[in-house]
Amino acid sequence: MTTWRELEHQLPATHAQGIRQNAQDALLLFARVLLALMFVRSGFAKLLDVGAFGASLADKGVPFAGALAVIGGCVEFFGGLAVLVGLQTRYAAALVAVFTVVATLISHRYWEFSGAARRAQEVNFQKNICIIGGYLALVASGGGRFALDGLFRKSAKSSQRSN
Repeated sequence: MTTWRELEHQLPATHAQGIRQNAQDALLLFARVLLALMFVRSGFAKLLDVGAFGASLADKGVPFAGALAVIGGCVEFFGGLAVLVGLQTRYAAALVAVFTVVATLISHRYWEFSGAARRAQEVNFQKNICIIGGYLALVASGGGRFALDGLFRKSAKSSQRSN
């Protein structure tokens, strides 16, 4: 059976690069969808009942809970939406990563619990660390060709050529 590496060496260099680039862009699209869906859904729910979200923040001792609930819901929903469609992907991913750091430190303080509750909070804390890592990877890579950023870039290049 021929391996991918052997097959890659049999293809012209530009063709192999094209296949690699298409695969990378498809994976970036898939990653954006997986990372963003949870935030879009959760942010939308928070915006629909911002009062309850604000009350939950106040219960955790967060100052200016009402204002921060609106900001948090907007960051989660609109930031997630921007990552999903690939609009200003690097900035949106950085914003959602910072939001996730703050949310993690507010909501998953596992060191304040014991027993099963501690383990559950620690799992959620670690899950959020992984999510932050995914968003930082998007900050580094951008959204890929299958993002609005890529379409705008392509459109800008073609309009510069026509001038």
